[in-house]
Formats: sequence, C-alpha cells, structure tokens
Amino acid sequence: MSDQTKDSLSPSSCAPYSQPVLIDTHCHLEMEAFDNDRDAVLQRARNAGIEAIVTVGSDCESIEKGIKLSQDYDFIYTSCGLHPHEARDFSDSIYHKFKEYVKNEKVVAIGETGLDYHYNNSPRNDQREVFVKHIMLSQETGLPLIIHSREAQDDTIRILRDADVSRGVFHCFSGDVDMAEKVMSLGFYISLAGPVTFKKASMLKEVARLVPDDYLLIETDAPYLAPLPYRGKRNEPSYLQHTVKHVAELRNINYEDLARITTLNAKRAFGIGVISEKAVIAYKIRDSLYLNITNRCTNKCSFCVKFHTDYVKGHKLRLDHEPTEGEIKEAIGNPAAYREVVFCGYGEPLQRLDVVKHIAQWVKKKGGTVRVNTNGHANLIHKKNIVPELKGIVDRISVSMDAHDETTYNRICRPLYENAFTAVIDFIRLAKEIIPEVQITVVNLEDVNIAQCKRIAQQLGVPFRIRSFNAVG
Repeated sequence: MSDQTKDSLSPSSCAPYSQPVLIDTHCHLEMEAFDNDRDAVLQRARNAGIEAIVTVGSDCESIEKGIKLSQDYDFIYTSCGLHPHEARDFSDSIYHKFKEYVKNEKVVAIGETGLDYHYNNSPRNDQREVFVKHIMLSQETGLPLIIHSREAQDDTIRILRDADVSRGVFHCFSGDVDMAEKVMSLGFYISLAGPVTFKKASMLKEVARLVPDDYLLIETDAPYLAPLPYRGKRNEPSYLQHTVKHVAELRNINYEDLARITTLNAKRAFGIGVISEKAVIAYKIRDSLYLNITNRCTNKCSFCVKFHTDYVKGHKLRLDHEPTEGEIKEAIGNPAAYREVVFCGYGEPLQRLDVVKHIAQWVKKKGGTVRVNTNGHANLIHKKNIVPELKGIVDRISVSMDAHDETTYNRICRPLYENAFTAVIDFIRLAKEIIPEVQITVVNLEDVNIAQCKRIAQQLGVPFRIRSFNAVG
C-alpha cells in the first residue's frame, strides 16, 4: 500500500462527514475475503460515515494482521483473542504472545473469546479454560472483553459472574430479552449485527426495542452476516448503515439519534476517539428540539436518568452553568424547523419561569410550537398560580404525575415539598383550563398502580401516557 493511499483514508485528511458518524465495533478486515479490494472497502466505509472500525482478532495470525492494519489506518483499531473454535490450540506460548500484543496502543480489547456449543470445534472444557485465561488478561490489562456466546448462555454468564468481570460486549447478540437482561446486569454492552434486519428475527427485534440506550452497540461482523438488502453476500463495514436504520426504526428514533448513541457507547466501551465534555443547551430527538436550561429540580426521583448518566440519546446534558436567553436562542436557531420546541432537559424548566416565558414568546413569534415537560411543582416553587402566565405562549404541557397517591409519590419521587402530589393534581386541573393540550405521564414502575393513574387522568379529563422505565427522550 502506498503512503498516498493511507493518507487519503486518514480521518485527519478526509472532508467532514455529510451524515452522522458510526463506529463498526466488530468486523474481520484482515480476512482473505477482503484481500482483493480492502482499500475500496475502507473507502466505502469512510463514505458511509464510518468514523472508526474495530477489526477483531481470532488467532495469532489474524491479530498480527489486525495490528498491521491499525498501524496503516489511524481509524482502525484491533483486539487480541483466540476464538472458542480454536481453544484446543491454546498454549502458554500463545498466551505469552498475547501479553506482547496488548502492549500495542491500537489493541483496544481482549477477544473475541467465549463459548460456542453449537459446533463444538474445540472440547467444551478447553473452551471454558481458555475463556477464563482471556478474562484474566482483561482484568490484568483493563481492556474490555469481546464475548462470543452461542448456545452456551448459562456457562458464559456463570463464568463471568464467578470472575466478577463487568467490562465488555456480547458481540453479534443472538439471545432473547431474558439473556439480554442478564448480560446488562453484568455491566456488558449488547451489540447487534445484520441478523436483526432479517424478517423472521422477531426475538432479536424485541431485544433491539428494549435494550436501554446506554447498553447498545452496532456492528457488522463482516465479512459475515450481511444485513438486508445484502443478505447472503459478503458483508462490509459500509453496510452498517442498513442495520442502524433498521434498529432506529424499531426504537422509534431517527438514524442520527441511534448513530450518536452507539458512537458514544463505542468510544466509552473501547476507549477510542474523543468524547465531547461540552453540555448541550438544545438537542434534537426525532423531529423535536429539546431545551436543557437547568439542572435544578424539586424532585429526586429514584428512576431519574441524571443520577446514573450525564447523557440522553448521546447528548451530554449536565450543565456547568444555566444558559442565558441569548445562548438559548442561538442554540435553537430556527424554531419553525422542528415539530415542536420542548422545555425539558435535566431539571425542572419552570424553575426558570421568566426564561421559559421569554423564550416561548420568541419561539411563537418565529412560527414554532412550544411544549413544556414539567413535574407540576411550579405553583409550589413560585408560591402562586403561574399557569395563566403561560397562556398563548405554551401549546402543550406534559405533567409527570408518576404515582397514584401521595404516599407512593413521596417514596418514588422524593419531593422537596409537602403535599406535592396534591399540588401536581391541582396544577393539571388548572392547566387544563388554559393550555390547549395537557397530558399526564407515568413511569411504569412496579410500585405504581397504572390502572389507578389512568382513572385519575380520566377524572381530570386529560390524555394519559405510560413512559417506559429506561426509555428516555
């Protein structure tokens, strides 16, 4: 390969992407299937918005080829492992080589490793012993594990639990929702590949819908398992966009939402690339624009996303300062470009009542539509009925009721105020008389009587919506 070819594919010399960037977290670029057109494959990947690729080792030869590729292309990373099919060939000398391989800074993971009881190409006991060796190397180096598990779910989970390991990814996940829950309870990511696009893959599609944002990765496993419409052909990293599109549709979000979520997760999982530490004021989800104007809230809800992450849909929301009205307007741009502009974010927006009013008036003048997501505490916060002040400038209000009675509300939401639940109900009743559209929402927690919540909504005469726990935005 010429230096000119290498430079033409370097991220530093490529033009900015015209589409959301992606990371292929698992493929096998070093394989013979790519020998005739590897450069063209990589150029197509770059053209498809692939920011980085992890080419995964499965034996010493493939690891060495992967390291060479990662040195030739600055957007390629690699891993170090022996596939369970090859476990019978493991030896102390191979393990010694592994310890040398992991010293290379472009080696970002241990694997692929794990158990495959479908083919049993290696004795199961050998597979288990070699799997444990990989886990030891992961713990020694701090590198995440890339797990292959086929028809060996119970043993895979048991071995990981016994080793108390919690960093890695189950690649090309093929289990059901129950298996996904067990994997995530260990702290591992779920990586979906081309099979999720297959028409009869109902179980995988259900997993794709239910895995929380923070646990999701996307891969090709190229040259294997090409997604529709390329099923049966050689897979390649550029085809990742078809899997992303399908999974985004299953999750009822945009392509760019899923790209942003999974790219952030990949960077975290493998310690690659740069993660922006700048909090966003305005962030797009689907065709709505959300405004993040405060971290302050009068609830400390047990289910609130901000107590376990700074991110929603790949956007960092934990503010280092409360933005000015000028900053908010600049972040919005043209409000008419969105279906609605939503005051939401990491805190209770009506803490900043005057800012909400001024920005809402500006949005309406610019032809936009305004929604406020609130916990319904505004009248307690400001010690007056503030609802009339929103007349004509707020089109919709969504109130998080989140419980069916005061006792449950106090336990789940932990409000700063006494009688907060009663105040929330009063706020909904007042809002209904002034705001064109008012909605009650409730998170489907085990302690919450959803049927009773629906009855309250019916009594108040407002629509009711259930929010899924772990589904934010």
